[in-house]
Amino acid sequence: MFSIGDFARHGQVSVRMLRHYDAVGLLPPARVDASSGYRFYTAAQLARLNRLIALKELGFTLEQVGRMLEPGPDAAELRGMLTLRRAELEQRIAADRSRLTEVEARLRIIEKEGVMPDQDVVIKSVPAVRVAESSSWASGFEPQAISPVIGPLFSGLSDRLAEAGISIAGPAIAYYDARDDGTVGVHACVPVNVEPAAAPGFSIIDLPALDHAATTVFRGNVSGIGAAWQALGRWVEDNGHRTGAPVREVTLEWTPDPDDWVTELQEPLARR
Repeated sequence: MFSIGDFARHGQVSVRMLRHYDAVGLLPPARVDASSGYRFYTAAQLARLNRLIALKELGFTLEQVGRMLEPGPDAAELRGMLTLRRAELEQRIAADRSRLTEVEARLRIIEKEGVMPDQDVVIKSVPAVRVAESSSWASGFEPQAISPVIGPLFSGLSDRLAEAGISIAGPAIAYYDARDDGTVGVHACVPVNVEPAAAPGFSIIDLPALDHAATTVFRGNVSGIGAAWQALGRWVEDNGHRTGAPVREVTLEWTPDPDDWVTELQEPLARR
């Protein structure tokens, strides 16, 4: 028989871990001296210890390892547990690969421009929302084309909602879609808690949820938001994504001074 120290040395584990495996019932010693409390193990127990360590290194919990060490699980159940673990590892690898791509993209920007990019991008889901909407069109996506259209749309929408006795229930949302003739559909929206309906000058619709959207926060006057959109577009391309449409702007913070506005840019991502 081996003392706990010798068994730990042969099994390439710590004495502390052997005591823990004993405490949770995974690997009790073959004999415990009644007077001294010393633990003793047999050479045959090395096989169980090696299998325990191998299963742990595959990422199974000690509870799962305990089930797999005993004769309980049949081949089908064991195969199912291993298949599930494989799927978890593949998902983790995909997430790590995505993070690696983002790190490489940031490194390229730093190497090209010599600075850390100002725009931090987060991929997230955006829930569906019911809004009151007023729409028009602009000649292009340039700020000088959009600003003269979106401002009056929001102002008029606010007035018409007040006349209808409808309260605004959340931050303003603008979204844009390109038309075949080269013009841009401009949509001013505000969340509301009323049933879908049409009214003079606006309509009530449900904006669909976005399963995956690349988002970034812009602080300042929206006249300068173009640079933020360009940075977001570069990030989407550098990280191997494809864009969906239409893009949205959500006014998270509105103040009388436009320089203090906080706007979230949301670019839907197409499924890979």
